[in-house]
Amino acid sequence: MKVNIIGGGPAGLYLAILMKAENASHEIHVYEKTPADVTWGWGVVFSSKTLDYLSSSDAVVHERLQGQLNKWTDVVLPYQGQEVRVCGNPFSAIARIDILKTLQVRCAELGVEMHFDHQVDDVKSLRDCDLLVGADGISSLVRETYKEHFEPEIRVGKNKFIWLGTRHLFTGLTMGFTESEYGPFACHAYRFNADTSTFIAECTEETWKKAGLDTATEEESLAILGKVFARELDGKPLLSNRSAWINFRQVKNAHWHHENVVLLGDALHTAHFSIGSGTKLAMEDSIVLARLLAEGKSIQETLASFEKERRPAVEKIQRAAETSRIWFEHMGEKMGPDPHLFAYDCMTRSGRVDMDLLREQDPAFVEAYERARAAADS
Repeated sequence: MKVNIIGGGPAGLYLAILMKAENASHEIHVYEKTPADVTWGWGVVFSSKTLDYLSSSDAVVHERLQGQLNKWTDVVLPYQGQEVRVCGNPFSAIARIDILKTLQVRCAELGVEMHFDHQVDDVKSLRDCDLLVGADGISSLVRETYKEHFEPEIRVGKNKFIWLGTRHLFTGLTMGFTESEYGPFACHAYRFNADTSTFIAECTEETWKKAGLDTATEEESLAILGKVFARELDGKPLLSNRSAWINFRQVKNAHWHHENVVLLGDALHTAHFSIGSGTKLAMEDSIVLARLLAEGKSIQETLASFEKERRPAVEKIQRAAETSRIWFEHMGEKMGPDPHLFAYDCMTRSGRVDMDLLREQDPAFVEAYERARAAADS
């Protein structure tokens, strides 16, 4: 089978690995517009369940990632000068560039043809193949080229956010909240290697404008946020990697494939970063598609089966992510006097976590919450 993959992110590279490992005779080409050693962003997060899934799909990649992962079990919520910890939440993080390098090396070992620094301007020029994969991200040219068939729906969130880094090393998946002089801010932060953490700052557009972030330079934005989050950052500076303020875009598609063309990863669907599922969803797409392709059915049958099997799981996560996004857009209304009441509201915001799960994971947190609830109701 000849396969052309546009996009050299986790979705495209992992699909190439799984297909080539299953059948060395496949001719697989990956086209990526950036150089091999360039990426924008910082770290990415995996749950323990996702890592188990990777282990059963390609043991070589899983083993190589293990030594690079930074692991933790706590969700940490700094709030009003206090820190609430919720235990029993195993996650791992890795630098995005490190996961890309790991996947690139595995592709090279298997004989995947990788074309970096290769801008594809005409998608149709690559249609002469058995399967054309659009794994080219949230602004997918493949999706745009065949939009009348995919029928994409893109919704823009209300909050502004910026993806940054810092040398402050967080000890868990941290969601910090602060009521600044300009309005409420939130941060989403986690350590992803020996000396760096991801730090995403988020606020409403009103707060963003009051803080002067709408007209601030990159350097000024870092300074303003450094002051807002001085406690969370412990005085450490924020770092930029061509970082810019943007609004989250939720991507959905009415149809996932057209003839021999299929979408994967962010080109196909996005989920709000507050539930940390973007890379997970992308690589799980690849796992399912590779497994179905290995069954030897026609491309049309395979792509139809891929959508039928994968869509319910993706839509479930997207619903939870949408609920979480909306919660953050109204976070100022959620802030109250008691840290444990606020932490419980935050932990259960998406509907994926409830009292029973929290009691199983961290009974001490639930006891503290129940005491705070009783005191507030008395």
